[in-house]
Amino acid sequence: MTLELINSNKLFGGWLKQYQHTSKTLHCDMRFSVYLPPQASTGLKLPVLYWLSGLTCTDENFMQKAGAQRLAAELGVILVAPDTSPRGETVKNDDNYDLGQGAGFYINATEAPWSDHYHMYDYIVEELPEIVESAFPASDKRAIAGHSMGGHGALMISLKNPERFCSASAFSPISNPTNCPWGHKAFTAYLGEDTSQWNTYDTSLLMQHATQHVPTLVDQGNADNFLEEQLKPETLEASAKISGYPLELRRHDDYDHSYYFIASFIEDHIKFHLRYLTQSPVNTK
Repeated sequence: MTLELINSNKLFGGWLKQYQHTSKTLHCDMRFSVYLPPQASTGLKLPVLYWLSGLTCTDENFMQKAGAQRLAAELGVILVAPDTSPRGETVKNDDNYDLGQGAGFYINATEAPWSDHYHMYDYIVEELPEIVESAFPASDKRAIAGHSMGGHGALMISLKNPERFCSASAFSPISNPTNCPWGHKAFTAYLGEDTSQWNTYDTSLLMQHATQHVPTLVDQGNADNFLEEQLKPETLEASAKISGYPLELRRHDDYDHSYYFIASFIEDHIKFHLRYLTQSPVNTK
């Protein structure tokens, strides 16, 4: 595995770097961004927070807009932001923003022609951490967070892999993708008509039946124009009550779906994750 450095910027005493590599999982070239705090130069293994972005985004949106690096530098946390889908001329795409490139939904596609490349679940769970932990001073203490489609991805992945992540958080996640237009469109294309396959990637359904728990924080803006039709945070709350899941869901008046919302509360999320990244993984039953 070879990493090609694309960009590098000094930031709060650390380094924001963007890399390209050939993905064995996605069968195309992929990019990701990583913020290495100043402590990365000490030889210590540092915990990692993975950030999954939403529809139309790349690896750059979070690193440029969220304002997370200052606190990450202070606390000694590596930030990693992958792209949101496979990319390239040979990768299947769609003319609409909510399917294809930029809209991988962090699942493993089973339907042609998407199944040739769209295995974002395996990329996030297996390949990317393997790269990060071999190329950088990163420990196996991992947390995962995301926004919108990436919020769906972060919560779903933590629910399916409680042994791999110490904590999870999300801003404005697509909480019940089997029951919203974005999810219906993507899951039909990527997974086919068998809705039992859809259920294996639905955060609310997974949380309802969870027997292992990962501490989870969710922030939702009440002025979000996608709130009622696409996001449905009330389904998360209902599922958490059924299973006793350690979910903290906070609602905020006047905040929308933008990165202004994320920037307003990202420090809360980093501090939340640090509580669990600096101790043994908390996976209770």
